[in-house]
Amino acid sequence: MNIVDSSGWLEFLSDGPNANDFSGPLLETDHLIVPSISIFEVFKVILRERDEDSALIAVSLMNQGKVVDLRTRYK
Repeated sequence: MNIVDSSGWLEFLSDGPNANDFSGPLLETDHLIVPSISIFEVFKVILRERDEDSALIAVSLMNQGKVVDLRTRYK
């Protein structure tokens, strides 16, 4: 299983200089875990820097992996 944080997603989606480093794990959606907080962070940045349609497209790509909620469990 692969987990990529929001900075990796943003690098990949903007085709930054390190995008290729993230393309393998991100394109293997059967083995991709996406923290729910990453979806929020990526949406927020893309909405601010581009537009809502671009942000929604990014979220739809992220939802191809297994989205997991981050929570702390206390016993």
